[in-house]
Amino acid sequence: MIKRSLLLSLLLVAGSLHAQDKGAQADMAKAKQTAEQVCAGCHGADGNSQIPANPKLAGQHKEYLTKQLKNFKGGASGPERVNAIMNGMAAPLSDGEVVALATYFSQQKLQPEPAKSKDTINLGQQIWRAGIASKGVPACAACHGPAGAGLPAQYPRLSGQFSDYTEAQLKAFRAGERANDPSKMMRMIAIKMTDPEIKAVSDYAAGLR
Repeated sequence: MIKRSLLLSLLLVAGSLHAQDKGAQADMAKAKQTAEQVCAGCHGADGNSQIPANPKLAGQHKEYLTKQLKNFKGGASGPERVNAIMNGMAAPLSDGEVVALATYFSQQKLQPEPAKSKDTINLGQQIWRAGIASKGVPACAACHGPAGAGLPAQYPRLSGQFSDYTEAQLKAFRAGERANDPSKMMRMIAIKMTDPEIKAVSDYAAGLR
């Protein structure tokens, strides 16, 4: 009797795991379809956008992409990250679809952008590695890593990202137009930076590998 109950329990567990696996496969198949039919227009089907105003999503951390999509989607009090296009795109997504899309793009291979300006590389490198001590600006590498790989959830990968996009986001943080950074961290940093400093470090980050 005990052996029979144990066997039944094992069969039920196996069946449950099989169903979960099939569900996950279906979610990823749907995410791929959404990426190719909806996201591709701005970000590329594989997350390698060709338009500097739209970020590359390929190879970005799943946790970070999940957070951003949820911020765009928002809740009863509205979206935490405001963008007319992305708010509309994210609104109908379920939590499962958000995670599946984030997973799909995180698994794609990034086609990185190069740095474009040799004239600002020294300034960009200084800010990235050491910050701006006189202004209380910390080193970017402290959170985003020496090679710009970032850390899941809070700190995105910046290496290979369009410098124009990174620059635009820093300026948005500085102006308070983007406000979904934990503890106002990026807003407090960006507000201390000049346009040339922002441009230099954004271009340097693009060239990191």
